[in-house]
Amino acid sequence: IPLERFERITKELCNLPTFFHKPLYERILINLPPVVTYGIFHHYWSMEMAPFDKNERFFRLLKQPEVEFITRDDFFPYIKELLNDHPGLEFLSNHAEFQDKYAVTVITRIFYSVNLCHSGRITSRQIRKSNLLSVFQQVDEEEDINKVTKYFSYEHFYVLYCRFWELDHDRDYKITREDLLKYGEHSLSHMIVDRIFDAAPRPFEGSDAASNYLSYEDFIFFMLSEEDKSNEFSVRYWFTCVDVDGDDKLNNMEMRSFYAVQLHRMQCMGHEVVPFEDMLCQMMDMIKPANEEFLIVEDFLQPHCSQVAGALFDALFNVNKYVMFEQRDPFLERQKREDEFETDWDRFACIDYNRLAMEEEARE
Repeated sequence: IPLERFERITKELCNLPTFFHKPLYERILINLPPVVTYGIFHHYWSMEMAPFDKNERFFRLLKQPEVEFITRDDFFPYIKELLNDHPGLEFLSNHAEFQDKYAVTVITRIFYSVNLCHSGRITSRQIRKSNLLSVFQQVDEEEDINKVTKYFSYEHFYVLYCRFWELDHDRDYKITREDLLKYGEHSLSHMIVDRIFDAAPRPFEGSDAASNYLSYEDFIFFMLSEEDKSNEFSVRYWFTCVDVDGDDKLNNMEMRSFYAVQLHRMQCMGHEVVPFEDMLCQMMDMIKPANEEFLIVEDFLQPHCSQVAGALFDALFNVNKYVMFEQRDPFLERQKREDEFETDWDRFACIDYNRLAMEEEARE
């Protein structure tokens, strides 16, 4: 069976995305002759795939045979084939650096959403709990790559990469604390920036020097969490940052210390300030925690708290978003709830991509 005929077999017989054909072909041929025969394929399929359901097949194909987890390197052959095959990514064919960064972005976004324990290793159980296989199927069938907002959207990649590029002035692919303080028009306090570098979850294991900078992958974790505080990983990301003593509880002293920095910034900017007790009372009324003395991460994950977590975290360390929250227009808030976007990240990425496109047009 030649490789070019294997696309149909992969799609129609194996029920896998078309762009899996080459990695599947190569997996079958490990330690075997250079061509797949019917007998070789039948033996591989009956032993390695047939006994398992679709999620387990997907997992077994991506991981290395000798381990029980998927690493970031395991995804690269599949994203490489997607870049070669997908009509929506054809324009990148002569831009190897952008292809590489697109692949890194997709893989990091997958780990952000699927590997919630941020171990850098995706398990079979995590695959089952995620929508990963269905999104791979969707991107295989959808010609407009930007409609696949989970993981694969080129526009989302462009927003992430451009924001990183805007901050990385010396082009060393590393973001320093001073760089990150400029994010979002200097909206973040120095206190939270220090905690991001010292304590925030990172997608993959780094060196000891990594605490002095954020890699591009680290920045993706930060930015996805900053622009959409309604998802579980984002909640855990910011909870870890604010939980200075690491006891898995946010107490008044921790929140007060972050808010004191915020109050000072608001005063310097001429904004009306809200006393800590008033702010906390308002937030507690919205969150309705199990214990009034402290907050635990599960308090934020209650169904009614999907937007409330962001309000509290913004109050503690993002001055621009907190001011916007205090001055919010109920009509605009209702409009936002009824718009086409599934997530806050999707909405932000669309607006920011349009901004970047207009800036690019103006330069031309």
